[in-house]
Amino acid sequence: MTRSRRSGTMGAEAGTGESEGTMFDQQARLERVLARHPDARVVEPLPGRPALVRRDEILVAGQDAGAVQDVVRRWYDSRQDEHGVTRLRLRAPAKVDVCELSALLASGGIGAGGRLRSLSAAPNHLVLGQPMWWSGPADLPRPAAPLPAPRAAAPKRDATVAILDTGLSPHPWYAGADWFREQPAEDAEVLDADLDFALDAQAGHGTFIAGVVLAQAPAARLRARRVIGGDGVGDELDVIRALHGLAERGRADVVNISLGCHTYDDRPSPVLARAIAALGRRTVVVACAGNSATDRPFWPAAMKPVIGVGALDGGGRAWFSNHGWWVDACAQGVDVASTFVSFDGPRPPVRGLDPDLFQGYATWSGTSFAAPVVAGRIAGRAAADGVDAVTAADRVLDPASRPVLSDLGVVVEAQKDTESQKDTDCQGSMA
Repeated sequence: MTRSRRSGTMGAEAGTGESEGTMFDQQARLERVLARHPDARVVEPLPGRPALVRRDEILVAGQDAGAVQDVVRRWYDSRQDEHGVTRLRLRAPAKVDVCELSALLASGGIGAGGRLRSLSAAPNHLVLGQPMWWSGPADLPRPAAPLPAPRAAAPKRDATVAILDTGLSPHPWYAGADWFREQPAEDAEVLDADLDFALDAQAGHGTFIAGVVLAQAPAARLRARRVIGGDGVGDELDVIRALHGLAERGRADVVNISLGCHTYDDRPSPVLARAIAALGRRTVVVACAGNSATDRPFWPAAMKPVIGVGALDGGGRAWFSNHGWWVDACAQGVDVASTFVSFDGPRPPVRGLDPDLFQGYATWSGTSFAAPVVAGRIAGRAAADGVDAVTAADRVLDPASRPVLSDLGVVVEAQKDTESQKDTDCQGSMA
């Protein structure tokens, strides 16, 4: 699919009153992330543009690992080789600036054996699910009434959607599906990792996203991969592992990534970019644009091969949604209702309502939940029309037939009733 990059000016920032009502104290939340992940640190090579990285770690594309190890041999501690990527750990006493080192390696400013060339290396950035991003809103899920399961008509072809997220919990919508029975145990959701009897902040994130996808593509086969914890935090290496697994053990038609990060240099990680490219041209990657209410690129959504998705609140941009020339599409991202986990937390009922009693359904807000609308529409169109995912994406994101918003891209509406859609869409996009 050929993508054009739309230019535009930065949209208006969120009003102070809105943000104060829906955001936790940012510094306190950042401190909680750092306390839970003591190997993480904040870096800010570009003033006012912080990022989170793992201490003393760099990721290297597999073919460059030996050359980079030669360069860092004075500071080297250990090496971990995986398919397509190597993690090099540096000795803490050396106090190596991993951002500066990565920049020098990428620029060819240093080399081994007198040879100077660009090497694919980057810090191991932390990635965070959206809504929970340490410089953005902290919306929490709320219990919701049961939703009717989507009705699936016979597809013209199978469509598979991979969901890289917190994993997947059992749910009546798909408990009997063969694809769910094939899910590896290690990709199940962990609901209370810190054993405090409360649901972790983003536990259920992957299950929620699965429901959003199925609402748009009821016949889709899902493949959930756990790459972030219930606190919403993971790192680039986790994402790269999952992407290489998809590339090697069976290609998905669509990959949904409702997480991401800002990078230390505001450029895409070359190692992550290689992992996405390895999926091949027949796979469509959809990623959320992030929830920092900024036009600063958010990765991997801002990568050229990736469809970056912002969030709408009604007909306009949700106040928290990132935006800019790099956002390709947008969908409803406020008060989205979907499948969720079953969990009873410790909070007492208030006026007869239990605020943390979840019985399989919830409402939630964030670009995390706009992205799977787009991913699901693409998978649904591929299944109904019997076309490949790239062709389906071109049809779903056709600017000639759908509204386009500045800095948010093509407006993609969620399909609420697959049967009525057959009467209104001559392409049969969501049958």
